[in-house]
Amino acid sequence: MLRRLVAGLAAIVLVAEAALLVLVHLVLGRTTENQSMSIAGSDPDVMSKATYGLGAGMGAFLLLTAALAALTAIRDREPGRFARVVLVSAAVTHGVLGVLAVALVGWGAFAVMMLILCLLVLTLTLYAGGREIGAAEGDVRDTPPPPPLGELKPTSP
Repeated sequence: MLRRLVAGLAAIVLVAEAALLVLVHLVLGRTTENQSMSIAGSDPDVMSKATYGLGAGMGAFLLLTAALAALTAIRDREPGRFARVVLVSAAVTHGVLGVLAVALVGWGAFAVMMLILCLLVLTLTLYAGGREIGAAEGDVRDTPPPPPLGELKPTSP
């Protein structure tokens, strides 16, 4: 129950973050386009188009991550290899952006980024806890069972 709640909440928060980031990049792109001045010789049209592209790329990545988290919550099963890679990369991205946010924006933005990071990491760890590491279905163990307690012998001479 808790795993589904965390994964679903992570998906909702990621969709909200994607919408907010796309909106911020639209405003930044429009501002760059309207000012029509060169910054260190850069073309304002290229800068505004790059800002739009970055906003669309980040929004698409966050929506993909949200869709995979929602799929994990709906299925209530461990995410697949691709989904784990996307969730881990989103967690690393939020960690790096959190460090940058505390320096550039402030502690409030840092707290939001760390909340999202915690939701992603918790989603990954809660679903990984349901399986035994190293033991797959049909896994044959080569090690013999330990001897009974009275038959233990020292290994050193």
